[in-house]
Amino acid sequence: MSFALLTVAGCATAPETGRRQVLLIDSAQEAQLGLQSFQKIKRDTPVSQDRQANAQLQSVGRRIASVVNIPNADWEFVLFESDEPNAFALPGGKIGVNTGILPITQTEAGLATVIAHEIAHVTARHGAERMSQDLLVQVGGTALTAALGSQSSVTRDLAMQAYGIGTEVGVMLPYSRTQELEADRVGLLYMARAGFDPTEAVGFWERFQAENRGSGTGVPAFLSTHPLDDARIAQIQRFLPQAIAEYEAARR
Repeated sequence: MSFALLTVAGCATAPETGRRQVLLIDSAQEAQLGLQSFQKIKRDTPVSQDRQANAQLQSVGRRIASVVNIPNADWEFVLFESDEPNAFALPGGKIGVNTGILPITQTEAGLATVIAHEIAHVTARHGAERMSQDLLVQVGGTALTAALGSQSSVTRDLAMQAYGIGTEVGVMLPYSRTQELEADRVGLLYMARAGFDPTEAVGFWERFQAENRGSGTGVPAFLSTHPLDDARIAQIQRFLPQAIAEYEAARR
């Protein structure tokens, strides 16, 4: 199937933002893949036994999940024992939070910022979108191999290496940054609708920025799958007025 036919067949629109998407994976299949991956992570990674932290995670997670509607979502929030300050989302409503991020979230609203961001990844079906993008890249690689059939093996190898580098840096990584910023924007709305003050998101990302600078693990923006902290803080501030309006409406 050609790029054009695949793209037309899988055309969709992201909720809240209206961004055009290509989704070639149906939601039920996506949810099943997310469940399988999450089960493996739970087998391989220790789950935290901290009762207070787990209770807060369940409370905040369920509260935010209650304001969204997505088919095939079986929400599950798990606190993993890991020093890495990270959280992640898998299709079907599987959310993992590492204990290493809790000193940065600090407050209930800080944790809500993280969970709402991850839930936004699920509702926007970013997992299926990335899988679809991978599929399109594979189709392109197959087409390139066929087109180079008459060339020498050295020429074909060099061309395929260039194709791999070009798609990774030029397509896959910037695409991920787009999804991250979209999850920031939509997450603000979700936390606001659930009754969490969205202005607290700025404080969380400022603390996260300080943590990144202190660890000295920064990478160039064009090679990062996540937007740099300054960019994401600036966007959050830009979309705060809409989120604040949602927050005030939720409190009435």
